[in-house]
Amino acid sequence: MPPTGVSRAAGARRTAGALAAALVVVLSALAGCDSGGSGPAGDTGDSGGKQGRDSSKPAAVRLPPRGAGFDYQIGGAYPPPKGVRIVSRDRSDSPAPGLYNICYVNAFQAQPEERSSWPAGLLLRDAHGRAVIDEDWNEALLDIGTPAKRERVAQRVNQWIDGCARKGFDAVEPDNYDSYTRSHHLLTAADATAFMTLLSRHAHARHLAVAQKNTAELAGARKRAGLDFAVTEECGQYDECGVYAKAFDDRVVDIEYTDTGLRSALARWGDRLSIVRRDRNVSTPGSKGYVREVR
Repeated sequence: MPPTGVSRAAGARRTAGALAAALVVVLSALAGCDSGGSGPAGDTGDSGGKQGRDSSKPAAVRLPPRGAGFDYQIGGAYPPPKGVRIVSRDRSDSPAPGLYNICYVNAFQAQPEERSSWPAGLLLRDAHGRAVIDEDWNEALLDIGTPAKRERVAQRVNQWIDGCARKGFDAVEPDNYDSYTRSHHLLTAADATAFMTLLSRHAHARHLAVAQKNTAELAGARKRAGLDFAVTEECGQYDECGVYAKAFDDRVVDIEYTDTGLRSALARWGDRLSIVRRDRNVSTPGSKGYVREVR
């Protein structure tokens, strides 16, 4: 089923100043975990260039066009509006013919209707044995805190990625990369990056590009994690577009949820990034509250 309440826009967000401080702390910690380093944030890693040692990205991976018309349809598929060249849809839907298609996968958390299908031991638990929940979306965090558990969680998520490849998607969008920030310190940025690396290797072997979803504080680790472009929510609203634009050489698709955010994103980045305004429920045309704006 298409996800409900998939947008992470309602969660607490850092200010630009706090983000800068977080970048220093997180990237220092990641460097300590991997002496090989990730390279500069602006290293683009395009399909024809030199790849990071962990990305294992085949030449057949297609990257999204820069600055192209974009629509975010993870709440339900519908005919793309005129001018759209990139579309993101839930893994339960099919790609839009003739466009660049991104497959949405909730990779780091279990949606409420799927929670019972996960082995109990793969849900992150606190000291009292209770599942750790993302309260904004009532989603249980998956336990990626050890190499063995990361492998087990990846086995399941990779099956969904295989489904995206079979359907003909061009890329995959693993959501909730930032779930470690909601884990009450039970998970770390290094855990998230290590898990994302597993997913990226698998997706690249299926000739799928991999998007970094939000999580600006880990943009500097994008090469190590094997990430090819960014899907961002409200980078205009929170003044984060520049972080992603630098890390991914302008291969950024951005969703804004307010007029203010859309104006801000377009004013500074409208000629470089793919930007759309959607309603927070990412609803379909004809639904109450449906919003889609590009200018």
